[in-house]
Amino acid sequence: MSEPSPHMLYDFSVLRELRRHEGLSIADVSARSGVSPAVISKLERNQTLAGLDTLYRLARVFAMTPSDLLAIAESPSAHRRVATEHVNHGIRFQEISYGNLRCLLGQAPAGSATERPQVHSDDFEICWVLSGRIVFHLPHEKLVLASGEAIQFDGVLDHRYEAIEESRFLLIHLQKPKRF
Repeated sequence: MSEPSPHMLYDFSVLRELRRHEGLSIADVSARSGVSPAVISKLERNQTLAGLDTLYRLARVFAMTPSDLLAIAESPSAHRRVATEHVNHGIRFQEISYGNLRCLLGQAPAGSATERPQVHSDDFEICWVLSGRIVFHLPHEKLVLASGEAIQFDGVLDHRYEAIEESRFLLIHLQKPKRF
């Protein structure tokens, strides 16, 4: 399979949508950004790609960062992953990661428990029990979650899981937004 061309990876016609949503003309965006109307027009028609300086200038018009603008211009093509597998004290995990998201599907036999799972200070964690029952230990709490129940907490907290009965559960680690 061949690599797509850079013009296929980004769709800068989103600039037209952003501009119209803000009620701006190409001339307005040009005046606010210092980017020529011709370049803006070509970007909106996907006839050229934006350089870093142009991304920065245009993003500022819409109160975004250049990476935010690039992210929404990225082609909406699918990003396929193959799960990796690992075992933690008898609990089998399948894992998929994308950018700011990590998903772990756990299969736990009755009586199995994680031992000192990794504390991840940059994430929020969600645990959703799909089947069975799990005891969830936090520093000042002990919760029993049954099928269909979920919890969310800050990953910096010391935590562990213990299967009361054979269980399947989904763990989601979601990166915290950058604070600065």
